[in-house]
Amino acid sequence: MGDNFQSLQYFLPEIVIMITVLFMIVSDLIPSLKHHSFNISLFGMCLSGLVLFMLGYSNQPIFNGMLYDDQFSFYFKNIILLSTFSIILVSKYSDELDDEYRIEYNTLLMIVLLGMFLMTSSVNLVMIYISLELVSIPSYILAGILKNDKKSNEASLKYVIFGSFASGLMLFGFSWLYGISGSTNIYEVYSSVVLLENNSMALMSLLFILVGFGYKVSMVPFHYWTPDVYEGSPITITAFLSVAPKAAGFALFLRTFFVLFTDTGTFNANEPVLNLNWPEIMAWLSAATMTVGNLLALRQDNVKRMLAYSTISHVGFMLMAFCTLNVEAIAGIMFYLLMYSFMNLGAFYMIVFMSNKFNAENVDDWNGVGFKNSLLSAFMVISLVSLAGLPPTSGFIGKVYLFRSLFYDKEFFWLAIIGILNSVVSLYYYFRIVKAMYFVKAENDDKISAHPIVHWSIILFSSQNILFYIYWSPLYEYLIRMF
Repeated sequence: MGDNFQSLQYFLPEIVIMITVLFMIVSDLIPSLKHHSFNISLFGMCLSGLVLFMLGYSNQPIFNGMLYDDQFSFYFKNIILLSTFSIILVSKYSDELDDEYRIEYNTLLMIVLLGMFLMTSSVNLVMIYISLELVSIPSYILAGILKNDKKSNEASLKYVIFGSFASGLMLFGFSWLYGISGSTNIYEVYSSVVLLENNSMALMSLLFILVGFGYKVSMVPFHYWTPDVYEGSPITITAFLSVAPKAAGFALFLRTFFVLFTDTGTFNANEPVLNLNWPEIMAWLSAATMTVGNLLALRQDNVKRMLAYSTISHVGFMLMAFCTLNVEAIAGIMFYLLMYSFMNLGAFYMIVFMSNKFNAENVDDWNGVGFKNSLLSAFMVISLVSLAGLPPTSGFIGKVYLFRSLFYDKEFFWLAIIGILNSVVSLYYYFRIVKAMYFVKAENDDKISAHPIVHWSIILFSSQNILFYIYWSPLYEYLIRMF
């Protein structure tokens, strides 16, 4: 009991989020407080961020080893908190959302935020499952929050079906690990796994767990839900799902696999456990993920659906580093996730602007926008160039470090070639939007402007793509020192 009480001091950011959720639920019941829910959510996140910054990290297990409060989770929590804060802020100025459901919308996002915080710190099989479901269940509702939109309803239903199936298989894999070890703590499970004489049980549990995590990060062949859910969801939820849960998913993915299925049971691993050649499996899945994502994106006219396949391809690039067991690979993935958050959110906030002004859905709806708002269009180009991985943007630096992990270990050169070819393919569909903006004339050249919050959100997030190209080394050095 004493350990749990002592753990509370390291759990304060999550406690602040829980209290904020409770306040928002209460505000929905009191008519005079209803219009304050937006401010309550922003204040709660700011307070949680302040507490997180002041406390830092303790580098020790909390709540009897259910969670681990370390620098690794601290880094991901900052990415997740920033992404969620910006989503709630911009969502207020999206015309797509019905004001009737604003409180429920913000409350569900805060619950997902709590789940993602837990995902980054979970080191217990039960807590891993609970945190995943705490993210998934509210996300199902958020995807279908446009009640009168058939596509939104379809998105929610598909999300639930695929999510339930993936969770069931993942739980089956967890049950095998519990049967092997008699424990749910992943460090204790590892101690039992390394003693196995036959690696077949470890391999089966690995494959089942890979299904659950692969679904969460949209890895091929568990990606089928992604395009439909992204297209049917509100734009702000699509932006959110493409960034924050992906970061949390990779945090959980990295910690679980490096602890359970490597020779040392830590991030400083060199070989897979019991000679399970799962890095080879990850390499083939990486190649399939980036290739399927890019090739199917070529055929899309709907911009949200196009960026959904783009997200799948970026997951493939990050998995490319995953298959090399070294700290440079982990640092490369963490570095790229931050860069990706900025470039993707900048692009999606421009889509929010276009939806507000023109109800734009397809690439053709972007015709001539470059002349209607030249400033925001220029920043959209920067985000698209960064997503394509071209210099002078942070996307280029991020991809360099993902490829570096392959060359560092002097293996999987074939995967690096596939990655380079996929980068070339992605140029086509990203620049389709640029072409529509600048090289196709619109019916009129009337100037348009965005709400100041949307306007500055696009500028701030997109400008980081240039900033981190110029000044990126301190961040990477910080990540390397983490391990």
